[in-house]
Amino acid sequence: MGVQIPERLWPVFDRLFKGHVLLYRATGGVIGQRFPGVPPMLLLDHVGAKTGKPRTTPLAYIRDGANYVIVASKGGAPKHPAWFHNVLASPDVRIQVGSKRMTVRGREATPEEHDRLWPKVVEAYAGYAGYQQRTERTIPLVILEPRPD
Repeated sequence: MGVQIPERLWPVFDRLFKGHVLLYRATGGVIGQRFPGVPPMLLLDHVGAKTGKPRTTPLAYIRDGANYVIVASKGGAPKHPAWFHNVLASPDVRIQVGSKRMTVRGREATPEEHDRLWPKVVEAYAGYAGYQQRTERTIPLVILEPRPD
């Protein structure tokens, strides 16, 4: 079922994510968009709900028509990831998919959308099923809808 990441290790992962973001940006997604065994990755540019500071988070995604779907799993931790709260507070965000950057509006999937999309995210990355088993919260899905720039 996998190992739960202790809260004290998240700062280490934050440093790794920053390196991922730097490589992704510097190479236009040539390095960082795809890794074996995981869905493709995008960069989510959002604003801290408490700090107002710009943040960038690398996240796996699946496509649903024109939309991008990201998973607020935080590895099955008991609390939602910070980026999830940030997107709900300020839903107009930017993403980079490969070399393409675009403005999107993020929103939490409705229960019906979640029921339809959850099997697709688990198919893309089976680890999400284990994350859901480890936590009492329902892991949210966020739908990113492209907006005109």
